[in-house]
Order: sequence, then C-alpha cells, then structure tokens
Amino acid sequence: MRDRITYCVLAAVLVVYFVLVGGRGVALIGQGTPVTVGLGLSVLVMPLIGVWFLWRTTQFARDANRLAAELEAEGGLPVDELVRHPSGRVDRDSADAVFTRRKAEAEDAPGDWRVWFRLAVAYRDAGDTPRARKAMQRAIALHDGKPVRA
Repeated sequence: MRDRITYCVLAAVLVVYFVLVGGRGVALIGQGTPVTVGLGLSVLVMPLIGVWFLWRTTQFARDANRLAAELEAEGGLPVDELVRHPSGRVDRDSADAVFTRRKAEAEDAPGDWRVWFRLAVAYRDAGDTPRARKAMQRAIALHDGKPVRA
C-alpha cells in the first residue's frame, strides 16, 4: 500500500511539472518569433514524452498487479524463501538459487504466464530490474493472449 501511495504522489508531482513546463512551452510559442516558437515546440516535446512514459508505466503496474491478484487467488504466488541479512538485504546466493529454479521452470513451460511471473519476481529479487520487467511483460502478454517474441 505504501508503494502505491508513493507512486500516486510522484505521478501527481510529475503531472504538475508537465503542466508547468507545457505552459512555458505555450508561452514561448506565443512570443511568435522563429527562435521562441522553435524553443517552445522543443519544450513541449518533453512533457509529451513524460506523459507517454507515465501512462505506459502506470499501465504496466496495473497489469502486473492484476496478474498478481489472479495468481494470489489461485494460491500460486511465489513464497518468500530468501535468506536475508540482519540489515534486511537479500542474500545474493539465496536469490541466485531461487532464480536458477525459476528459470528452469520457465524453460520447461515457456507458454505459462505463471512461471514467467514468478521468474520476474526472482529477477527482481536478484537485483536485475531490466530482465524482471521483460519477464513480467512476457507474463502479461501470455496471460492476455498477445503475441510473444522468442
């Protein structure tokens, strides 16, 4: 729940920022000189990219949460079996062992979104966020019946 609140607050701050920057871009365009119009258009590009990125990230989080809820209802969420240091950090060897097992499951059942979801969690626990995101995207695509790249 805390993560959701943090995400919503940061998203709201970004939206305010996009509005302020967009206003500056419109003001520059309103000056009417070729230089200010060019600058105004380039300033407007940044909030547009930011809004697109925020939308895609929100959509990804919503889809991942939807899969997590479905997997939880089935009783298939991965159990936290990681060894942690006294500081709370995950032991690297423990994360690697769980990752190796999850990767083998995904190789055995490449069309099952559940194993890809669990692999994404293992990637995240191992500290590999880019691969965790790709595995989760694959789980979402498989769940929704969308084509998946090999």
